[in-house]
Amino acid sequence: MAASDGGADDADYLRFFPKPSPYENQREAMDRIREALDEERDVLFEGACGTGKTLASLAPALDYARAEDKTVVITTNVHQQMRQFVRDARDIHAEEPLRAVVFRGKGSMCHIDVDYQECQVLRDNTYEVAEAEREKRELERQQEELLDAARDGDDAAAEARSAVMDELEAVDDELDDLREQNVCERYYENLTTESDDFVGWLYDDVRTPDDVYEYAEENGLCGYELLKDAMEGVDLAVCNYHHLLDPGIRAQFFRWLDRDPEDVVVVFDEAHNVEDAARDHASKALTENTLDEALNELAGETETDARAEYAENVLRAFRDALVETYEAGIGPRGDGPASMERVGEAWADVPVANDAKRDDLTLAFLAAYEGRGISKDLDAAISLGEDLEEAYEDAYRNGDASTREECQTLQAAEFVDAYLTDGDELGQYPTAAVRRDAGTDEVYGRAELYTCIPRDVTAELFDAVDASVLMSATLRPFDVTGELLGLEDPVTMAYGLEFPEERRRTFAVDTEPLFSSNREESATQEEVAGVLADAVRFTAGSCLFFFPSYGEAERYHGLLDGVDATRYLDEPGTSAEELRQAFVADENGVLFTSLWGTLAEGVSFEGEDARTVAVVGVPYPRLDARAEAVQDAYDEAFDREDAGWRYAVEIPTVRKTRQALGRVIRSPDDYGVRMLVDRRYTADSRTSMRKYSVNPSFPAEERAELVDVEPSKLKFATLNFYGDVDAWGPEGPPRP
Repeated sequence: MAASDGGADDADYLRFFPKPSPYENQREAMDRIREALDEERDVLFEGACGTGKTLASLAPALDYARAEDKTVVITTNVHQQMRQFVRDARDIHAEEPLRAVVFRGKGSMCHIDVDYQECQVLRDNTYEVAEAEREKRELERQQEELLDAARDGDDAAAEARSAVMDELEAVDDELDDLREQNVCERYYENLTTESDDFVGWLYDDVRTPDDVYEYAEENGLCGYELLKDAMEGVDLAVCNYHHLLDPGIRAQFFRWLDRDPEDVVVVFDEAHNVEDAARDHASKALTENTLDEALNELAGETETDARAEYAENVLRAFRDALVETYEAGIGPRGDGPASMERVGEAWADVPVANDAKRDDLTLAFLAAYEGRGISKDLDAAISLGEDLEEAYEDAYRNGDASTREECQTLQAAEFVDAYLTDGDELGQYPTAAVRRDAGTDEVYGRAELYTCIPRDVTAELFDAVDASVLMSATLRPFDVTGELLGLEDPVTMAYGLEFPEERRRTFAVDTEPLFSSNREESATQEEVAGVLADAVRFTAGSCLFFFPSYGEAERYHGLLDGVDATRYLDEPGTSAEELRQAFVADENGVLFTSLWGTLAEGVSFEGEDARTVAVVGVPYPRLDARAEAVQDAYDEAFDREDAGWRYAVEIPTVRKTRQALGRVIRSPDDYGVRMLVDRRYTADSRTSMRKYSVNPSFPAEERAELVDVEPSKLKFATLNFYGDVDAWGPEGPPRP
């Protein structure tokens, strides 16, 4: 992609573009984004991997925000992208100073390791102590002035001083009581120390949360609270999805910024992930352990509060129904574990939903419950829970408890109320799940209300903020993205890979399609393994292979044990980052991983890190009952043929595939081969396989680059490409 040498290079937003000049597509994208923001319109921005989407979004957004007195919030759910944001913000700051903060949750920044509720109590207590001390100092100053006046013969001053001394005595008594409470010494230092030095240090550069933590650690301060207090009116805030997709946290976050929603411009990176993230943030769950803790909590209240009996009645019935439901659901029925012995440490769904009636858990609960009325008992439970929650906070605040207890009764009752009220609403999927406790080896369950339709979460956000830019390498089809997220008439733009075409090849390899019905056949495995072995042998460098699952990655890792390269296997529960570092340090490696793992997006394999990337099979996700519930909800919510399958399965799968292909070819000087290993990717499959073909689901310009190749011819095509780019070393290419 060539840099632009024309156009209006004096555009104001270029002051926030820290490179010598933008690429042509970057420049066009920045112009269009700036115009869209002036019109307060949302933007869907697709740009190929490695083409500078972040700066192309940030520069016009920062320019618009500076002109209109707004704050830009840029967010991602990928750790590597967060680090890239910091690097970009520092580059911008070096050219055009700006006030930027990088925000992270309290849990990772707390110096004394307390949870959110304890922190709130400590914060309030500490603030009360500091306020009382300030009041005392002010009264002491007043009484000294009045004493001097009284000594000069002012009788009124003497009388006034007597009243001040009474107030001082009362404040002293209050301070004695307050100092008995639990406080945070670090936050106390925040409140009693001038923060000018910190603010100057913070905005002298772009500081990471780790930088802030270290500064605070060295100075005996609370870095989290320092950062919150210094965030007002910043130009740029960097955060993760959590701070925007959770409505409660979002409102709080905007208050810390001292901005109303209409004064915020939101930039979502890796925006194809917003759909899944929104569903996860909106879902509610209640474990069997929490129910047991709530019942134990209520046992101590039954003799003193009549509400405890009613609360115990409704929560015990729900707890018993949950156990009965998941025990009945384990086995050959549904998608849960086949037996209790096979329950592992990860949550496994035990489906409870029914097509014609309420879900199994609700029905079991209604059968188990006996009492004066579910609503009355739940009201009693919630009322008692709110009182207990207040009592726990008071006990911790006053120093009568060393930790801040959370009321399990309130959590349980609010969930049961929501489950019964919302469980049959469109887009809500009730389910149960089980897991094995690693410490006790005991199996326990949970109930969950899963939100299927993301726009139920995101539409409110996009309606409230001034404008938004959603960017990704894989946002198309735009109409589907807009509909799923609740965006009204967004501006759309897409820019393909503009790097020199002669430095890349994209092959659709005509192997047997890896359907579930034939992927176990030895002939199919031998054909695919042969293709991958040829790719390893005839690649001038390392290879990166993506599979539909970790199991398939392990299978072909074993089948390629004879290749002349170091094999790396990505497995669940191991450090993907450590594996990646070992792989990129190897000049002749081959990495086997799942397309649904952490290495398929947001991770760059630049230059010699990897030359050939292959996606093996069409990596449809496991279509369990939860996924089917999303499809059903989409079918009902969106008036399009096959909306469920297309929106919830096919489009996300093709996006994942395109993301994986984008791990290589990251700059104009880069080169490499990209392979799609399955007949369903070929152009011929559009007629030969019809509905099974996924070729039509790729954007037109990407389809145009696909070269259909027979398995036996792949080695020659790969060999020739690397010869054309003069990639073979002095020893020359291998002989086919």
